[in-house]
Amino acid sequence: MQIYSLLYIERSISTTIQAQLAWYPILYIGGPRQSGKTTLLRTVFPEKVYFNLEVPEVRALAETDPRRFLDQLPAGGIIDEAQRVPILFSYLQ
Repeated sequence: MQIYSLLYIERSISTTIQAQLAWYPILYIGGPRQSGKTTLLRTVFPEKVYFNLEVPEVRALAETDPRRFLDQLPAGGIIDEAQRVPILFSYLQ
């Protein structure tokens, strides 16, 4: 029997991310697929609500009613795959 444990490697960018949010209300993290962007954000901000726009029902709400979708994030949140709904960026300006 093998026992697997999650290994969290603290990234030096974690401190930078937190510092930037002191100045800016929105932060975009970009990079190649499967590079750990979502894991990083969910580790740095475990209390934030998480939405994945790859999920058809979630994406449909974001596309058809962006304001109602964003109203679900009064204290901020993590929006994964945001490029799937480009109209959201207009509402986030």
